[in-house]
Amino acid sequence: MNNPLTAWKDFFSETGDITRFAGRFFREGFLPPYEFNELLRQSFEIGYRSLPLCGVTGFIMGLVITIQSHPSMETFGTESWLPSVVSVSLVREIVPVITALICAGKIGSGIGAELGSMNVTEQIDAMEVSGTNPFKYLIVTRILSATLMVPLLVILSDTISLYGAFIGVNMKQVVSFHLYTNQIFEKLSFSDVLPSITKSFFFGFAISIIGCYKGYNTKNGTEGVGRSANMAVVISTFAVFIIDLIAAQIADILHFT
Repeated sequence: MNNPLTAWKDFFSETGDITRFAGRFFREGFLPPYEFNELLRQSFEIGYRSLPLCGVTGFIMGLVITIQSHPSMETFGTESWLPSVVSVSLVREIVPVITALICAGKIGSGIGAELGSMNVTEQIDAMEVSGTNPFKYLIVTRILSATLMVPLLVILSDTISLYGAFIGVNMKQVVSFHLYTNQIFEKLSFSDVLPSITKSFFFGFAISIIGCYKGYNTKNGTEGVGRSANMAVVISTFAVFIIDLIAAQIADILHFT
C-alpha cells in the first residue's frame, strides 16, 4: 500500500514539473523561428478530425437534454420556456465541459502516444542532432493548435447542440424555427457566451500541455507509451473539472452568473 505522504509528494512534484514545462513553452513558444506549416497541420489534425465526434455528441446532448427536461417543465406549466432554459444550460456549461472531456480523451491521448513513441524510438534525439529544435516543432505547435481549436470545436458543438434541442422541442410540441431562435436569443446574453468561450481556451491549453508533457517525458519503452497516453487522459480530465470550477467562481465574482 502506497504511503499517503509519498503520493502527495509525487503529486506536487509532477505538478511542479508540468508548471516548468509550461514555463518553457512561454519562453520559447513566441520566439522565432516559427513552424507555421506544422501549426497548420496540427490544427487540421486536432480540429478538423475531432469535429465529427464533437458534433455528434453535441447533437445528442441537445436532443436528450431537451427530451428529458420537457416532462418536468410540463408539470409546472413552463414548457414554453424550454428552448431558452435548455439553450442557456448547453451554452454555459454542458457543451464546453463535455467537448473538453472528449478532446481530453482524443487529443490528449493522441498527443501523449505520438510523442511517447517518438521519444522511445529516439526520433526526438535525431531531430536534435539534425539541428531542429524538437520542442518548438513538436510541443509549441501542438499546444497552440489545441488552444485555438478547442474553442472553435466548442462553438460548433454549441450550434449543433442547439439544433438538436430544436428537434427535441418539436418532438413534444410544434415550434417554428423562427420562434425557437427568437426564444434562444432573448435569453442568451454576452455574459453567457463569454465565460464559456474563455474557459475553452484554458481547456485546450491544459489538455495539450499535459499530453505533451507526458509524451515528451515517456520512459520504459513501449509500455511507457501506453502509460503516458493513459495518464494524459486522466490528468487532463481532472484539469478540465478544476478549470471549470475556478471559471464558475470567477464568473460569479464578476457577476456573469
